[in-house]
Amino acid sequence: MGSKRRKRFCCEVGSETVRMLQLGHPWVIADRFTKQWPEMPCGAVADLVDGRGQFVGTALIDPQARIVARVLSSSHTKLDAIFLQQRLQTAIEGRRWIDFSDTTVWRMVNAEADGLPGLTVDRYGDFLMVQYFTLAWEKHLPIVASALQQIGSVNGIYVKYRPQETRRLGTGKKAAQPKSRLISGAEAPQNVTVRENGLSFNVDLVRDLHTGIFPDQRDNRQAFRELAAGCSVLNLFAYTGAFSVAAAAGGASQVTSVDANARYLDMARENFRLNGMDPAVHEFVVGDCFAALDRFARNDRRFDIVLMDPPSFSTTRRGRFTTSGGTADLVEKSLQLLEPGGLLITSSNLQKMTLAEYLKELRKGSLAAGRTLQVVDVAGQAEDFPFLATFPEGQYLKYVVSVVKEMF
Repeated sequence: MGSKRRKRFCCEVGSETVRMLQLGHPWVIADRFTKQWPEMPCGAVADLVDGRGQFVGTALIDPQARIVARVLSSSHTKLDAIFLQQRLQTAIEGRRWIDFSDTTVWRMVNAEADGLPGLTVDRYGDFLMVQYFTLAWEKHLPIVASALQQIGSVNGIYVKYRPQETRRLGTGKKAAQPKSRLISGAEAPQNVTVRENGLSFNVDLVRDLHTGIFPDQRDNRQAFRELAAGCSVLNLFAYTGAFSVAAAAGGASQVTSVDANARYLDMARENFRLNGMDPAVHEFVVGDCFAALDRFARNDRRFDIVLMDPPSFSTTRRGRFTTSGGTADLVEKSLQLLEPGGLLITSSNLQKMTLAEYLKELRKGSLAAGRTLQVVDVAGQAEDFPFLATFPEGQYLKYVVSVVKEMF
């Protein structure tokens, strides 16, 4: 006699949630209906039904989270190795048209856009980094690793949990950054060298919240590289200098990189060296970007291009920066350093801020500075970071290129 089949959980959702799910949105937000759900462990797979008991979708459950369920499929589905292998293969095939000929760092799985909500997979050369944004994936990581092992050319697979409120990680002396752990294969060296559009960068797959490069900006960095020829460039929130290296490789006369973290700028210098460029030719400034802008203004410094790609949230000794609260001030101060005809390039990865809202911040800053910003290009994340038309939240990256003008 066969083993007893495990009973699936059945969870009713409200009419508004049903409407959103039928429109293709993959999230169920906690509400009065979800409070009536049966008690389930985090990571359970459940059938979502409407008020008449009609099946709506299969979802992964995170009972204590705001996003209490993430839809895996609109049909009855098991979250097993076969399901994961199929989704992974579909994700890889969907990127075959992208030219990765001189690029070894890219996104293989982009969460909701690839039918695996709350889970991403990035390739860094011969290593993979799995990131999960809901604890519901924790119990399923072994079969995730097993499915990834089948794709070949993988030395090791790392995994990292990314809590939604990452801003809290940067506060307090004892605040801990999420660290990766190896779940399959061999350990990576401390620095893994990857290629992006022919340029080399070191990444660290173990320490810190981020690895040292943001692959979603790949196409924007290539465009920036072409714009920078012969220009003096100021890179604010430079991190490990990927945009700075791109500018220098494109023929910038000098690149000034500003970041509050000295270790990141040391990594930036090493990235210059990796590409055969002497960092001593360029300028590296450790400090708060607002303070640096004030100092440059007092010293009557001018640049041809100012780039700002701040984190959504950051903390320094002088204060805190948030995209929704600090962008306008940053724009105002940056415009003091640009003559008419110069370029201001601004970027934000804050998901909850729409492009229209972001442009309002740029408008506010430019008006305060007495300048006009003539937007000549608007871009988003690279092609391997797709988003669904039914899930507009997936279009998170905003990259705006503006020519500075005198007010009309």
